[in-house]
Amino acid sequence: MLIQVLKSKLHRVRVTDANLNYIGSVTIDKDLMDAANFIEGEKVQVLNNNNGERIETYVITGERASGIICLNGAAARKFLPGDVVIILSYALMDFEEAKKFKPTIVFPNNNRL
Repeated sequence: MLIQVLKSKLHRVRVTDANLNYIGSVTIDKDLMDAANFIEGEKVQVLNNNNGERIETYVITGERASGIICLNGAAARKFLPGDVVIILSYALMDFEEAKKFKPTIVFPNNNRL
């Protein structure tokens, strides 16, 4: 049996930009991506602590050391610069493997490591 478990989490990062005229996705600083074990194109869930919005989208690599967290496309209507968000990804694992798995959880300070 496979179950879905938390793989990676960026906890309480701040949205730096919202770009309505982009195709879609969330742009994340490459340093933050590496720390959280995210890869470009990976499906993520973005939770907005300011208004309760929750979306699913995919990761686009942002400039390293920029601190960028940019919600693109339609999400720009639900996430504003300054909003505090949590970004999560999940993985499918065998039930026994999942019992031993430890997710990567990152607590950035002002969108920096």
